[in-house]
Order: sequence, then C-alpha cells, then structure tokens
Amino acid sequence: MSLLKKCLAAGAALVVLGAAAAGGVWHWATTPLTLAAPQLDVTIKPHSTVRSATAQLRRGGVPVQPQLFVLITRALGLQSQLKSGNYEFKTGVTPYDVLQKMALGDVNESVATIIEGWTFKHMRAELDANPALRHDTAGMTDAQLLAAIGAPPAPYGNGEGLFFPDTYLFDKGSSDLDVYRRAYKLMQTRLDEAWTARAPGLPLKSPYEALTLASLVEKETGRAGDRALVAAVFSNRLKVGMPLQTDPAVIYGLGGNYMGHLHKRDLQSDTLYNTYLRLGLPPTPIALPGVAALQAALNPASTAALYFVARGDGSSVFSDNLVDHNKAVDKYIRGN
Repeated sequence: MSLLKKCLAAGAALVVLGAAAAGGVWHWATTPLTLAAPQLDVTIKPHSTVRSATAQLRRGGVPVQPQLFVLITRALGLQSQLKSGNYEFKTGVTPYDVLQKMALGDVNESVATIIEGWTFKHMRAELDANPALRHDTAGMTDAQLLAAIGAPPAPYGNGEGLFFPDTYLFDKGSSDLDVYRRAYKLMQTRLDEAWTARAPGLPLKSPYEALTLASLVEKETGRAGDRALVAAVFSNRLKVGMPLQTDPAVIYGLGGNYMGHLHKRDLQSDTLYNTYLRLGLPPTPIALPGVAALQAALNPASTAALYFVARGDGSSVFSDNLVDHNKAVDKYIRGN
C-alpha cells in the first residue's frame, strides 16, 4: 500500500473514531443526570472558570462529569458565556440543559460575592460592576452610603470593615443599597456574637475596636492556625504600650501612594495608619474581616509572644523576646 493510501486509510479511521467519540459525548450530554435530590439550588460564584463552575455544580449535587462538561462547553463556544447566580435544577435535567441554563443566565436569583480581606473600596467596585444590580449608590460618598442604609456615622465617614464578606443572592434589578444593608446588618450580628463571647481582659474598649483589630488579623495572615497567635501578639503589644508595627495598616494609610513594596520612607511617613509611628490601633479597620478573624481577635491564643515574622510559606514564627525574633528575621527574611 502506498504512503498516500495509508494516510487516507488512517484519516478515514480517525474520522470514524472521532464521530463515534462525538456520538458518545452527545449521548452523555443529553442523558438525564441523577441528582442528589429531586430539586436543587446551586450557586455559581462570579468570575468562575468552567472548571470552577463544574466543581460548584458537583458540590451542589449536580454530578456532571468534569472533563466532558468542559469539552462540550468549549465545543459549543460557551466557555466565556457562563453566568453566575443561583440556579434551580430538577429531576430529568441533562448536562446540556445545565449548560444552556448557565449560558442564558436563567437564574432564580443573581449573586454578588464579597471576599474576606477586601477593602470597602474593592467591595464598592465589585458591586458597581455587577450588571444585575440597580446602582443607586453611584456618586455617593461612603458617609452618604452609610446614611442611606440607616447606619450610624462612622469615624471619618469611613465604611471600612463594616460590611460582612459573604455571598449575597438577590433578584435581578434589586438596588445595590439592599446588598449593602444586608451586609452591614450581618456584620453587626457577627460582631455582636463575637463580642459577647470574648475572652476576659482584652485591651479593647468597644466592638468597633474589636472590628479594627480583626481587620489587622485578616490582612496579616490567611493561615487558620496562625490567626489567634497574630491576634495575641497585637493584644500583648497593646497591653504593654508597644507599637503594633503592622505593614498592612501602613499600606492602607498610603492609599494610592503605595507602589507595591514598602520602603523605609514609607515607614517614616506619618499617616493615621502608620502603626510604626503611632501607638494603639488604627482609627478605623483596614479591610473587611471574616468570622474567623473576628473570633481570633476576641479570643486570642494564650501566649506571651510579642513578635512574629513570616516564613515565606504562609506561616509565621512567633517569639516572646527580641533576641529570638531577630534570629527568625535573619533566617527567614535576610536568609542568613
């Protein structure tokens, strides 16, 4: 057999195999799924990739096969068209039905997700960009927004830290004020719960100070095992009158002047949030803390530690004296 004939034969075989494979995928895509319950509500978060959306479907009880679902999504050119929101799925739904529903945005409710550690400015930008909301807060200052949702005035008119990071469902066309109002009320509830269950002897005079401390903890570490230790270091420093010396607060105070790295001049630049130059807590929170940071701030670990330094892997080394701290700095920061 000539080379040309061999190539033609191989090509024909691939076409047959490809058609068979495509037929198998289509059969899967049009076969009803066995749902975890006769009717399910599954929330797909904003900015989800196809793979992430697939994982969220599976966690919600819709057992789509990940590779095949990604394959048909890409084959139909829908990978950039899947929309976030809360979806209802009933017995008899097929993977193709699921895909079409998500591509059309056929949602029960729309969704906005606010992440722990975001600033209030970031939260506002996220809600401003949500196409399913009515943007009644456009042009409002933070102070005006707080007044519009019935919240009392905050220090400097600053809404920082006052809104709970979570996923919020809402009907399309809802006012963004409704989301802000719900997030504010939920933060007040979570803060009150944590304040009521606080440890004795904390150097905190009010729930607002606890919120401020929790925001520092939120920004200093995302490691669950370190939160209560970081909170303890800050509490210990407040008790003995040491400056907190927390970089995230300095960065927050620099605002738009922060260029991605802290320099010596930044640490010497006096702002309300420079915790190297000013004693005590910053005047406001610096971010939106989650419930874990709130709980850590109000129930810090039992330790005499006054210092900590990052190892570079997300964890920190804690020390109760300057000699040990400097050794840790030499090892993990200077590489000595």
